[in-house]
Formats: sequence, C-alpha cells, structure tokens
Amino acid sequence: MSSSLSLRGGGGTAERTFQMSRFLARRGVACTVLTLGTGLDAGRVLALAPATVVALDSLWERFFVPRVRWKTIRKLVETADVIHLIGHWGVLNAMVYLAARAVGKPYVVCPAGALPLFGRSAWLKRLYNLLVGKAVIRNAAGWIAVTPGEFSHFERYGVPASRVMVIPNGVSEEDFPPTDRATFLRSQGLADAPFILFMGRLNPIKGPDLLLEAFARVCDRFPGHQLVFAGPDGGMLESLRARAAQSGLGCRVHFLGHLDGTAKAGAYRFAQLLVVPSRQEAMSIVALEAGICGTPVLLTDQCGFDEIAAVDRRLIVAASGDGLAVGLSALLQDSDALRETGLRLEAFVRSRYAWPIVVGHYVELYRRILAAGPLP
Repeated sequence: MSSSLSLRGGGGTAERTFQMSRFLARRGVACTVLTLGTGLDAGRVLALAPATVVALDSLWERFFVPRVRWKTIRKLVETADVIHLIGHWGVLNAMVYLAARAVGKPYVVCPAGALPLFGRSAWLKRLYNLLVGKAVIRNAAGWIAVTPGEFSHFERYGVPASRVMVIPNGVSEEDFPPTDRATFLRSQGLADAPFILFMGRLNPIKGPDLLLEAFARVCDRFPGHQLVFAGPDGGMLESLRARAAQSGLGCRVHFLGHLDGTAKAGAYRFAQLLVVPSRQEAMSIVALEAGICGTPVLLTDQCGFDEIAAVDRRLIVAASGDGLAVGLSALLQDSDALRETGLRLEAFVRSRYAWPIVVGHYVELYRRILAAGPLP
C-alpha cells in the first residue's frame, strides 16, 4: 500500500512502490497495490504488470485522504496474506492499519525516511502520531529501513534497531534505454555543452538552492558548463530563476520541468555529473538511476547513501553551498577521471542495487512472517 504511484506527486516513495511491486509480481508473488489515483496515468498502471492496481479517488490530496467506504479497504485487506505499508504520514495508511488489526493480518512498514518530524505541518504530524502513527509502527510484524541511518528513527518510536531489516532502494536498468544525444538536447533546448544535472522536486528538502549557490561559486572555473534542473516545482522555481538571473547565470541555468521516459533517460545518460544536494533523504533513488546509466554522482552526507564513498570518497560532501562547491571543483577538473568514476559507479550499482537482487530480500521477509503464523 502506498498513497501515491505518481512520479509527479509521489517522488521516491512512488517509484519504490512501483518497482518493488512490479518485481515481486515477476517473482510469482500475487501483488495488488492500493493507492490514490491522483496523477496516476494509464501507462503507469500498464507498466506495473503483472501486478495489479486499485486506485481510490482522493478526498483531500494533502494528507492522502481517500474517498471510499471502509468496507472497500477492509475487503482488500482480508484477501491479502501480508500487507506492506510504505511511507508514514497519511490517512490511507491509518485506514489500512486499522483494517489489518481488525482482521488479524500481519503487515510490514517501510517509512523510507519519513518518521522524523521534518518539513510542513509539524503539529498535524504530532497529532497523527498521537492518534495512530506510533501504533502503526509499533504493532507491525516487520520493519524495513532503506539504510542503517533509519535505525534511530525506529528507536524513537519504540522499535529496537535489532528488529529492523535493512532493504535498500533498487533500480531497474530497463527503464533507462540508450537514446540519441542530439535528439535529447534539441528536445530540451540545451546547447551541446557539458551539463550538471539536478533531478527531483524543487523544494527545500531537496536542496536545489544549495546547488545553485555552489554552481555560482565555481562557474567561472568551468565556463563551458550548464546547470540543468529537471523536476516539478515544489515552491522554489521562481526564486531559483530569480537567483540565477541575479547571478548573471540566466543563460547557463535551465529548468526543464518534470521528465520521464526517454527524456529522463537522456538527462541521466548525457549529464557529465548528477548532483543530489538534499538536506534530508532516506536513500537517494536518483543516485542509483544515474549510476546504472554510468553517470557519476555527487551527494551530500544527508542522502543516506554513504556507501557510494567506496567508489570515490570525493562523491560525498557536506550539505551546504560550500561543501557542494568543493565537490564540484574536485570532480569537474578532470573529465577523463570523472568518466572512469561513472563506470565504477555503474558496476557498483549493478552488483548491489538491481531490483532482481533487491526484491529477494522482500520475499525472504514475507516468508518469515507467514511462517510465524497468524497474529493473536
């Protein structure tokens, strides 16, 4: 169960749900995804096959409140062997939890970094936890963290780290087919020059302002480079445009909006470097996506993917304009070495984070829970 499958609205949580469900179904697990239909298109549903989708109408999108009768959710829960809750904040999660408890069905939780009180509506989140959120976490039959960095999050909800299983995010190589560079650049209005890529929602948590600040500091050293922001507006687009113009970078900073399909694959494949400047992240999916395309990645130390330092320790920097500027300078000064780093990263991601490998951990957890028998 996930409140969204739409990449525009659901981001990394939606992608994790989509890929996990698709590859579970390919492994022979009968998989039904319960979600809200907001922003969900038919192509996304078809691509999920052989998993199936039950998309509910939304009453209130901000807090994932479904417009549906209680008996509809309860019926879906009754037919499942194990329920998998992804994310944390949302009325739909709470309704599925209550249904699972009512009929004694086991469920697992994967908050994917969502447990801390961060971002908007902190008082509403505290109320949600008081009413149901903490119970959702504590009463689960299984707990999943995407990185060990989440252990402390679970402990604050009363779940010992020893009971939490780490299953990292994964990536599907088939979603990023080879494409033509000239066609991509022409379709996006970009010059045939090296570009640094940001892929994600333009909001404070993702840190696009930090990247723009860092680029402004180093741009004179790399006069041929462009900075490309690809992703929907999360409230910062206009301020970022204004900052770029004030810095005299209007012609070198580009905002492409949301990309998917071959356009997204092209952005990854033809970028010289992907930068993930997040202020908080459970484990960066876009880093895996760039990595499987052979594109090197610069991340902050708040992205939950410090393992990437095994490829090159320079790929992890502090989550600040200064830190990112140092990282950009170190990596961009030698384009041949940067290409080699991208190839090493590709091998690293392919060997550890390909979805056919990752999905086996979910199957193992489900089997262990079912072998324990019904809940009391």
